[in-house]
Amino acid sequence: MNSPMEPVTKDKNVKSLRPFFTLWSGQAVSLFGSQMVQFGLIWWLTKTTGSATILAAASLVGLLPQVLLGPFAGVLVDRWPRRWVMFVADSLVAVASLVLAYLFWSGAVELWHVFALLFVRALGGAFHWPAMQASTPLMVPAEQLTRIQGLNQMLQGGLSIVAAPLGALLVSLLTMPALLMIDVATALFAIVPLLFIVVPQPKKADTAADAGDSDNKTSFWTDMRLGFRYILSWPAVLMLMGMAMLINFLLTPLAALQPLLITQHFQGEAIHLGILEAAFGLGIVVGGILLGVWGGFQKRVYTSLLGLVGLGIGIFFLGLAPASMFWLAVGSALLAGSMISLTNGPIMAIFQAVVDPAMQGRVFTLLNSAAMAMAPLSLIVAGPFADAFGVRTWFMMGGVLTLVVALTGFVNRPLLGIENGRTPDQPAATSQSETAVSLTTVVQPD
Repeated sequence: MNSPMEPVTKDKNVKSLRPFFTLWSGQAVSLFGSQMVQFGLIWWLTKTTGSATILAAASLVGLLPQVLLGPFAGVLVDRWPRRWVMFVADSLVAVASLVLAYLFWSGAVELWHVFALLFVRALGGAFHWPAMQASTPLMVPAEQLTRIQGLNQMLQGGLSIVAAPLGALLVSLLTMPALLMIDVATALFAIVPLLFIVVPQPKKADTAADAGDSDNKTSFWTDMRLGFRYILSWPAVLMLMGMAMLINFLLTPLAALQPLLITQHFQGEAIHLGILEAAFGLGIVVGGILLGVWGGFQKRVYTSLLGLVGLGIGIFFLGLAPASMFWLAVGSALLAGSMISLTNGPIMAIFQAVVDPAMQGRVFTLLNSAAMAMAPLSLIVAGPFADAFGVRTWFMMGGVLTLVVALTGFVNRPLLGIENGRTPDQPAATSQSETAVSLTTVVQPD
């Protein structure tokens, strides 16, 4: 009787994944268009102003909404229908691009208009990303979450390889209004499916009794407080947050320091920088494919820690490579990129499997905001440090400390037990905790 039932079970799983992949594919097309247009806007700012301050300010505008608004957005994502959160976020960005296209076409565009669009993009991302991540475990079988995250990593790596060169080509061939209309057109691939696809909502947890609310309804601030308490009462999640913040502090400046590594150490040109960045992107794709096919160890945290070990080694040798061995730097970048996929994918799958579905919007945004908050601080520290001790020193130091963090994780019992879920002695923030923990039995940083 078992053998005839297997095809039915597999067919059921395939059918259940169809809505998710329809949604995922539309989002991928939209993201591809957005990254091309993002490149065009940054290039326009570069050619128009020639100001490093303006470019730094543009990066800050794209960063701050997710850092500062992330915790608030997470609460709203958990309170609102996630399908419509994604719909409104994508539509808002498309409308903003349409308005900016008209301003370019009419010749009325000003600098602050471009900054406004960059802000709207970041604002939309602050809502869209946690809504999509929190919806994934409700649309995908738990045993497939690691492979899905492998696909996400592969997508990110592929976009980093293709979007910028294609964006550069389109900037030379098209006007800015036409380029912005590409963003509007690709956004429709993300928006239209949301009109027809059912995105499941988690059952509304009974947080009222836990919060002491006699009306059985919680306020915005109560939901936010419950989100903070949910994380603070879970030592393994706090440890992961601390690790993510430290790794982001060490590795975020690498992108800003790479041009100096090329020009000052390797005595290279723009083509060498392009090759190095392409190696990172190709590595992310390779790592994503590996994770998607393999799925990682049964205990997902081991896959992430192993990836972190490889990431530290890759970054260390990238800084160690002699000036005459650029090929070693390229190989190290390829290794580091592939390890990024093996590190990030399983961690996200762990959270999707063990965190209460009704809390995931808050958890994802709090973790993301904490990690991204390290970026401005690390950039402030890394610049003077590299000037004083050399660019290569930051790479080698970052690689060694990343390796130390990974090896520490292998002996950290609470961290290794994160996939067991919350322990009975930890206060549950919602009544859904037992359901979230049971998902693990089915079994995976920028």
